[in-house]
Amino acid sequence: MRTTRTRAGEPSADPLAQLGLSPAQTALYTAVLRLHRAGLSEIAEAADTPPEEIEGELAGLVRLGAVHEQAGEYLARHPAAAIGRLIAARLDRLAEESRQIDEALASIDGLTDQYDAGRDHQTETFPIEFVSGADELYESIVGLALQSPPADLVSAIPDQRTMNDFVQKYADPWIKALDDGLLSARAVVPAESLAVPGVKEALERLTQAGAGIRVLDRVPSWFFALGRDAAGLPADWGGSMPGSAYNCYLVRAPSVVDALRALFDALWARATPVRYPPGAVQVLRLASQGLCDDTIARLLNLSVRTVRTRFAEAMTELGVQSRFQAGVEATRRGWL
Repeated sequence: MRTTRTRAGEPSADPLAQLGLSPAQTALYTAVLRLHRAGLSEIAEAADTPPEEIEGELAGLVRLGAVHEQAGEYLARHPAAAIGRLIAARLDRLAEESRQIDEALASIDGLTDQYDAGRDHQTETFPIEFVSGADELYESIVGLALQSPPADLVSAIPDQRTMNDFVQKYADPWIKALDDGLLSARAVVPAESLAVPGVKEALERLTQAGAGIRVLDRVPSWFFALGRDAAGLPADWGGSMPGSAYNCYLVRAPSVVDALRALFDALWARATPVRYPPGAVQVLRLASQGLCDDTIARLLNLSVRTVRTRFAEAMTELGVQSRFQAGVEATRRGWL
């Protein structure tokens, strides 16, 4: 069976390839779908390929959960069930990769000590400055940006407490720096923080000033990287925020900055852009009051079809499968 290949870095034309199926397995799965249930010889005939050449691919489909083998026959699982299993397996791998990234970042302190020792032996030490307290931390970030504008800032914020502190005291200087062209910024924040009073409005103002904001269910720790040679690491790595959470090491070391930027890029790719579609929010808010589609349509002076379209848009935007889930997720994100 002939397979197609793509060069490294190019997107595959086969969406199932992103879930672990080879082109040959995708073609074979399609053939089994058409037969529904068949033996090895029937599948080989349908695929116009000798049985010995597809036996290994069929075994791979069985392991992936796309095909079920019983009494020498192969039964194609329903596409929804098969793709659901593939997606679940992919998410498990992503979760494991995220855990490994967290562990790798948690080891930075020890590795940095060893790096410092080697660097000291060969050249001079790179500066590490200890910062204590939120005021000094956020002022240091703006101060660093002023040294070489426009500075490119990426930051991760893991909890509601830090978001609340940022909104209450530090958002305005960042917005001014963005407006003045001193700073470009992207941030990943926890979805639950959007429900904190004032956070949604502050993020909207940051977005209007040119910042990129995305949300994740869980952000592993707070950190930032500014430009290519300055970064901030907490004294205690992790998502929980103890009393010493704002004890921070400002590090001027390209290797550390590169590692944190790589982590940020991985989080950014998995995160969801912050959007507040007004039409979707209107229908979700009225639905949360127990109103039916007809009543919502009359109140908003819309057709029932338009109301249902807005519900569908909301579910797509929120990544859910039902109106109930949409209401829960919209509340969690601070839309309602």
